[in-house]
Amino acid sequence: MNSSFTILTVCTGNVCRSPLAQQLLAALLADEPGIEVASAGTHALIGAPMDRDSQQQAYVLGVEDSSGHRARQLNEQILESADLILALTREHRKEIVQLSPRVTRKTYTLIELARLEEVTNDEWLASELDSAAYTEDSMDRLRAGVKILGANRSVLTPLADPNDEDVIDPYRESVEVHETSADQIALAVESVVRLIRRMMA
Repeated sequence: MNSSFTILTVCTGNVCRSPLAQQLLAALLADEPGIEVASAGTHALIGAPMDRDSQQQAYVLGVEDSSGHRARQLNEQILESADLILALTREHRKEIVQLSPRVTRKTYTLIELARLEEVTNDEWLASELDSAAYTEDSMDRLRAGVKILGANRSVLTPLADPNDEDVIDPYRESVEVHETSADQIALAVESVVRLIRRMMA
């Protein structure tokens, strides 16, 4: 098995939402050396830096420097090399699965996985992981956990408004929209990080 575990965040241009999610995940998981975080866009503004307002939101949320980010186009190779794929909207998830159907079981929207964290029982998760992971290696347990949760999506109660599973697109919008989008991402990322740590325990 690979000694690392790669999380991929995906939005449209790869200049606002997905790099912000990437940077927050990387910051919160910095003490886990086996975890790598990357991002890409379904219609990337290839080579572009992170949007200035999104950089500001990242800074407010504790990311010291976002200046090195450059947008890149999503492709099949990037998808299939990731262990967990987090789409920022349902449409992004649809495009991901169309590009590579083989990644369906490891692809979630960011908010969907955050919601799964809330309803996943520790005892059940530990039991399932002990059955599925054949070693004590934490990266193997994470890969097993991604598959287990994918098979357990039916426990989620459908949202009254399906649009609530999508992170708002702030590109070329007001500072207020950037703030709302960043708050959505930050809240969901915190839940995802908790879930990752629970799966590694």
